[in-house]
Amino acid sequence: MSKRMKETKNTKENKNMNKSYLVVVAVVLLIFLGFVISGGSKSPDSGQPVQNVEVRDGVQYVTINARGGYLPNVTTAKAGIPTKLIMKTTGTFDCSSALTIPELGLRKMLPQNGETEIDLGVREVGKLKGLCSMGMYNFEINFI
Repeated sequence: MSKRMKETKNTKENKNMNKSYLVVVAVVLLIFLGFVISGGSKSPDSGQPVQNVEVRDGVQYVTINARGGYLPNVTTAKAGIPTKLIMKTTGTFDCSSALTIPELGLRKMLPQNGETEIDLGVREVGKLKGLCSMGMYNFEINFI
């Protein structure tokens, strides 16, 4: 086999390898993206939807766990009723303990352990977003 034929064969093999590599990377990214999108509304243990919204005595309570991020990171709640956000911490030492809710002008350090209640008032239809002080972790409450 001539040198030129070997180079052509190697070039084709490299192109095929590059295509295969790109397909594998794309599949892995799609799987990861699907996991990230669905992970916010399901329990990490059971895969079942998280029940983190409760109405008691006419007040809606939304509970979010803050530790290594916010779980669940997407919540659906009812608009038009008084709402309180409960931030639960358990051994939280990371940046998720530095809560920011820009729309409310809220910046708050959460305790390492415990519950912090934040009055959200009566929310209209829309989204309320919260994040850590570094912007690494976030959560969203969709009021419908």
